[in-house]
Amino acid sequence: MQETLPEASPRKFAPGRAATALALLLVAFSAFATYRNSLPTPFLFDDIPSILGNPSLRSLTPLYAPLLPPPATSLTGRPVANLSFALNYAVGGTEVAGYHAANLLIHVLCAWVLFGLVRRTLLLPSLRERFGADSLYIATAAAVVWAVHPLATEAVTYVIQRVESLVSLFYLLTLYGLVRSTQSNRRAWESASIVACLLGMATKEVMATAPLAALLLDRTFLAGSFAKAIRERLGYYMGLATTWFLLAILVGSTGWSRAGTAGFGGGTPLAAYWTAQFQALARYLELSVWPGSLTFDYGTAALRSPGVSFACAFVIVPLVAAVGVALVRRPALGFLGGFPLLVLAPTCVVPVITQTVAEHRMYLPLAAVVVLAIVVAYSLAGRWAFAGIAAAAVALEVATERRNEDYRSEAAIWGDTVLKAPSNARAHCALGIALLSNQGSNAVAVAELRKAVELEPYYPLAETELGIALKASPGNASEAIVHFRNALRMDPGYALAHFQLGLSLAESGQSDGAIEELGTAARLDPKNAEAHNNLGVALCVAGRLPEGIAEMRTALRLRPDFEPAHFDLGCALEQLGRHGEAASEFEAALALKAGDPAALQMLRRSRGK
Repeated sequence: MQETLPEASPRKFAPGRAATALALLLVAFSAFATYRNSLPTPFLFDDIPSILGNPSLRSLTPLYAPLLPPPATSLTGRPVANLSFALNYAVGGTEVAGYHAANLLIHVLCAWVLFGLVRRTLLLPSLRERFGADSLYIATAAAVVWAVHPLATEAVTYVIQRVESLVSLFYLLTLYGLVRSTQSNRRAWESASIVACLLGMATKEVMATAPLAALLLDRTFLAGSFAKAIRERLGYYMGLATTWFLLAILVGSTGWSRAGTAGFGGGTPLAAYWTAQFQALARYLELSVWPGSLTFDYGTAALRSPGVSFACAFVIVPLVAAVGVALVRRPALGFLGGFPLLVLAPTCVVPVITQTVAEHRMYLPLAAVVVLAIVVAYSLAGRWAFAGIAAAAVALEVATERRNEDYRSEAAIWGDTVLKAPSNARAHCALGIALLSNQGSNAVAVAELRKAVELEPYYPLAETELGIALKASPGNASEAIVHFRNALRMDPGYALAHFQLGLSLAESGQSDGAIEELGTAARLDPKNAEAHNNLGVALCVAGRLPEGIAEMRTALRLRPDFEPAHFDLGCALEQLGRHGEAASEFEAALALKAGDPAALQMLRRSRGK
């Protein structure tokens, strides 16, 4: 692959602008047709705290505000990704269709850059004689198949995983800039490549391998050796290397652990996690070839099944060895085989506590798998291969549309997940929480939450949500209290469990216990208006009206439109004989909840006095 070929201008293989434009339109149309049914998909799971509960998205001013995402979200330490969501909010608030449209646009841009990268790489001297004549068709086929492949759905349809598609865009632009720099305006394209790399580092941590991928691409298709690549582009690679400093600063700002969800020293056994990555790699390979059982969340069950991991190692280790051999003997094939491993390396090496396997991680690696499959098919069958590729693209598009339907609601996606990963405690817990909001689903919700507690003995959230579900069923109040106390034994600082326990104690007439628990909840989560208001109610019930009124006023400072707090404050003021103030609060409650009979009755009483 590395012999010097006779000079041949790539222009003789270059298609006209019209042909290129048609190819790009085909790629965009394929992506839109595939994902058009994803536009109404609601916000799910991590979308809620990371987008809806993210105050840094609410304004683009001052300019630095959207570049400072809050801690403990999926956007922590990822300012460029956070900025993209802030732009979404500025345009359409929390209207979900706009976020999906932006995700789809990014996906199309990724596919276009992949098209350009593949086509221009095939026109390089080392490949143009063999592939140049059909470079447009090969690149179009690769971009279309990748754009419609079901394995990409999690990165496109699940809103928060825009982080994955956005970093992939910058990763591809980094490589595209390198290839373009060999064909025109070298300095400008090298600078653009470095800027793309810098933006990627500020988007997601997997960008760490992009400078290495650029060097490997250079060695494989351009320079012919690592030494020559570095010698000829020393300034360029020094520029790429400096982007690592920004990544280090951003990762350091998260405490080197992304709020405890990733990193070393987080309690996850390293050997178990690394062993489980054989399962992860085998799963990714399986889904790339046959994406028939996509799973939204795999949990951490793979950590508990070393036997399966070792069995997968018998497949993965020889494949990795084959890639190593190919990098030496067949560099082009070695690059396509090694690229997925390089992109996946950060998540395979650095433990991710919440997920040992995640399909969105294959978004960019899948591109190399698709290109490899298409190049091999073309090498074996020539242009006849495109008929089979077109048929495969149609089948993949249909499968992706069907997969998008699984995202239609929280209950639907988690129900599908439970079926495919029955040992995933988090999936059972999330399904139970989703079912709690569905009228008539409480018994099923309780069953799912019990299963989550059974599968994961240390799970404060599941214990708390099970308590909430039980409390909503007549005759289960005492058992609910047991589960709230279980959660607090596991995590004494868990504000939600203190809050729910306080509510349960208040309902059972245990005022002192309720005041203690609700007070703790308000102290642990001082911006929780409900905790302050319910603490105020408990204090009033105990005869401590001035203290109770103060807590209710705190709740209203936090949430001026909190109707129950206006009503409860009115009742407390009424007890103190402050009828005019009480009437004002009842009027405020009615303005927020027109026609409320309780507020109307209390307002008449206050005015009558």
